Amino acid sequence: MRRKAYVITGCLFLLAGGINAQAQSLEELTKNDPPFVAQTLELRGVPEPAGEAISLFNGTDLKDWEQWLGYPDAAQTYQADHAPAIGRVDSPAMFTVVKEDGEPALRVDGAIWGSLVHTGDYSNYHLRLEYKWSGVRHAPRLNEPENNGLLYHSHGPHGAVWGTWMASVEYEIMYGSTGMIVPVGKGLSVTTTVARDESIIDPKRRFMLGGLESQAVGNTAVWNIENGSDAEKPVGEWNVLDLYVYGDKSVHVLNGVPVMQAWNLCAPDEAGVCQPLTHGRIQLQSEGAETFFRRMVLTPIEGLPEIRVRD
Repeated sequence: MRRKAYVITGCLFLLAGGINAQAQSLEELTKNDPPFVAQTLELRGVPEPAGEAISLFNGTDLKDWEQWLGYPDAAQTYQADHAPAIGRVDSPAMFTVVKEDGEPALRVDGAIWGSLVHTGDYSNYHLRLEYKWSGVRHAPRLNEPENNGLLYHSHGPHGAVWGTWMASVEYEIMYGSTGMIVPVGKGLSVTTTVARDESIIDPKRRFMLGGLESQAVGNTAVWNIENGSDAEKPVGEWNVLDLYVYGDKSVHVLNGVPVMQAWNLCAPDEAGVCQPLTHGRIQLQSEGAETFFRRMVLTPIEGLPEIRVRD
């Protein structure tokens, strides 16, 4: 399997406070996970549009988007001591508008980690976009799979998470792992059904219908849940990404294949109580790989599609 070893290094920083204790808690939390069994999944009951579609990218400039950059040296992201974040920038930096394969596209450079954040606040929608990798990667992930991300229900200040991203739920865009779900921010939580897959990195949890209902919680030992299957096309080819969100639930689809569903998306309030996360802004990450995005269309919906195992 293609995995980003650097994230393992990063997690050691995220989980500072006792590696032995974290290892023990991870073992305890995952001891009842059933073994993963590959499934062929399909969508049923795709919702009809419930309103006018919105194009998030005008094909000309970055109007309606804000740029935020983390640290000049991306390797500092998970370290306790680092230089100040670059912060808000208004001129093109890691994010530019280009022509790619004959039509406008958003180009994400990837060399400096950060986010391109849409100014809109959205709920109950189907977002479809297309992305592709160029194959260009940057330190400190020169030898790791291409990495980016679609962060939805983004809220709070820019750079609140490791000086680089807004708190959010991530539809991971990483070669081989696209569709993985990651709560981005301390205490954020998502729920889905999981199974144990020994071929992947800790916590070795992969989405599986009929698996054990479980949570992933930001900045803990169980911080992500892998996609149910790898539906990605080779580097250099365009992929179609579909995200469905309704209330505090979401469904991730890649190239027509459902790879994740989650519910009870929530973020902690000032008292530490996890409140339903039902809306927010949309971020595109810059995280080590040149990426192109195009055809970004958001459509209101009044329900979610259903995922089933194909007969």
